[in-house]
Formats: sequence, structure tokens, C-alpha cells
Amino acid sequence: MNFRTIDIEKDKDIIIKFRKDSYVVSFGTEEGFGDEIAYINRIRERVNKFPNGQIIIEEDNISIGQMELQILEFDGKEIGYVNLFYLTPEYRGKGLGKELIRYAENFFRKSNVSEYHLRVAPTNQRAIHLYTKSGMVKLREENEKYLVYRMRKLL
Repeated sequence: MNFRTIDIEKDKDIIIKFRKDSYVVSFGTEEGFGDEIAYINRIRERVNKFPNGQIIIEEDNISIGQMELQILEFDGKEIGYVNLFYLTPEYRGKGLGKELIRYAENFFRKSNVSEYHLRVAPTNQRAIHLYTKSGMVKLREENEKYLVYRMRKLL
């Protein structure tokens, strides 16, 4: 597996496709995805701010996944935050999620944060199992557009 920074111009179509599919996997619909241009602009800003956190995952030069990692403020302190862990369907369930978590945790440690969070749909049991197995714990339930669990891991 190869991890590389998202190139907005080259990867625009694939990151939109991957992010929309992540909504379908999590919530059964891509409805919550929103505006494609707004999404691309958000990723462009994050690539500028956290280039090693906006990642395309490749296998044999084929894009098989994506990660979106950033540092933000939560309850008055800086934390790592995973906006997206994504693998294409044919690469799920093969143990590769552990590699994504390892990459993310290294990114967060280098960014000098002592914990990171992510949110996951309660129906995404495969992801919850992976996160729990890696040491994450459910912090609370949140509901903006959809019910999600906020999970946290101390580093």
C-alpha cells in the first residue's frame, strides 16, 4: 500500500466518489454529502493546512482508499480528528484498516496531540469493531444530520 497526499486536480473525481460511497455505507444514502464544490474546497484548504493528513491510498497505482485527518479544537484543547477512513468495497475486511489507523496515529503523534476522535454510524459494525479493537472507546452519541457515535483514543 502507498499513501500519498491528495492532488485536487488529479483526484477530484475519485475523492468525490469515495466520499459519497462513505455516506452510503454509513447512512444508506449519499444525501448528506452536500455540494461537491464545497467538498472540494474543504479538501483543498485541508491539503494546504495538513498535506500529510489528506491521503489517497493506492495499491499497484490504483486508488483504493482515502483518509482525511486534521487537528482541531474540542472542549478547549487540540485533538486529532479523523474525518474519513475509506477503503473501496473489495479492500474491506482484509486487515488493511489497521494500516490506516497506524498511519493516522503516527500523523497525530507528529502533530503533538494526545488524543484523536472520529465519528461512526452505529450501523457500521465492521468499523466499530476495528476502532474498538484498536483501543478506541465510545465517548458519546451525537446527532447533527444522522446519529453517530463519537469515539476517542488517547495516544
